[in-house]
Amino acid sequence: MAETESLTAQFEALHAERVRTWEPAQLAKNVDRRARLVADFDPKAVVQVGDVVEPFTLEGADGETLTLEDLVARGPAVLIFFRFAGCPACNLALPYYDRQLRPALEEAGIPLVAISPHLPEKGLGAISERHGLSFPVASDRGNKLARRFGISFDRDVVPEGQPTAGWIGDLTGTGSAEFPQPAVIIIDNERVVRFVDISPDWLVRTEAPAILTALADLRSKVDS
Repeated sequence: MAETESLTAQFEALHAERVRTWEPAQLAKNVDRRARLVADFDPKAVVQVGDVVEPFTLEGADGETLTLEDLVARGPAVLIFFRFAGCPACNLALPYYDRQLRPALEEAGIPLVAISPHLPEKGLGAISERHGLSFPVASDRGNKLARRFGISFDRDVVPEGQPTAGWIGDLTGTGSAEFPQPAVIIIDNERVVRFVDISPDWLVRTEAPAILTALADLRSKVDS
């Protein structure tokens, strides 16, 4: 595995750069939007450890079809939800997971897939090509799985409650500004959720060691 690095530190550096370079009004809007998402987040309303996941199908950016049945055929699978291929934070997170998480999972035969509502025909694969990712990136068309897990949100809802879809609706084909909250979900071979970490703030995401620890704990329970 590559030398340990901190995803949190990378996000802190990204925010610091924005503080230095963004107009105050633009920065304030970004910070306020993230704060409101945190304030509105209800951890009881999202997928829970112990939930049984119904079958689902994802569309790989390369045209491959990914099913839950295939992902957990030989053991647990790790799902990473992200917003879209051009998201600055996602372009830090996915390469980080490729460096810090994917090698250990690959060695253990554990599938890793990154999931976004961004459509393949609208350029989802760009993030994989940009960073040479070694794990599949797949589309959750219509945010169906994210909605089922209770982790979708409307990115552009303003305080008055009027949504604006714009370019987001075009990327996702939903006609809305809906994205999944950053999340890591581990599902075992019996389709049971074994680990959930969801962040309503898109500049806070799960560090790789936490995921590896959860998988080690799961393996120890299976072996005991």
